[in-house]
Amino acid sequence: MNKAKKVLRNEMKRSLAEISEEEYSALSQSIADRLFLVPEWSAAKTVGITISAPPEVGTSLIIQRAWEEGKTVAVPKCEPNNRTLDFREITDFNQLEIVYFGLKEPNPLKTKSYQREAISLMVVPGLAFTADGHRLGFGGGYYDRYLPQYRGPKISLAFDQQIIPCLPHETHDVRVDKIITPTRTVFCHGN
Repeated sequence: MNKAKKVLRNEMKRSLAEISEEEYSALSQSIADRLFLVPEWSAAKTVGITISAPPEVGTSLIIQRAWEEGKTVAVPKCEPNNRTLDFREITDFNQLEIVYFGLKEPNPLKTKSYQREAISLMVVPGLAFTADGHRLGFGGGYYDRYLPQYRGPKISLAFDQQIIPCLPHETHDVRVDKIITPTRTVFCHGN
């Protein structure tokens, strides 16, 4: 199973690396525009979202819009020792620090922890997805540990080529509810 996932991850990273910088920005904007139209976005008071790094769909515009709309933004801090996520409120991009692999995460000295129950919309990252909501993460298992106890709506953002026919998955894997691409919104559970 893990070997199949590793091969898939590498293939998807190669495919996404072919997106030009200009196209990446335009497609990320289209995805953000679609996200702003779904009822889960309108209803959300607190949005759980990562600080993206290419090849992930850009999230800075989404975070900016959330602040403009008076929403709370909670960004995950990875705890590598136990592979858990600590979502922390950020009110400014200056509250981030650069951690391993050049990723940006909330600085614990400048941010406060946010309870899972208080997050009203979770934007779940991933490298590949199926139309029924299964996802292939980046391999750390952080969201696999976090999502089983999360009860709110789960939406993923993806470029069209990230939606594939099938993925290796376990029975306990938590599926996302919707996937938003530049061209469509996929309702994963047929709802």
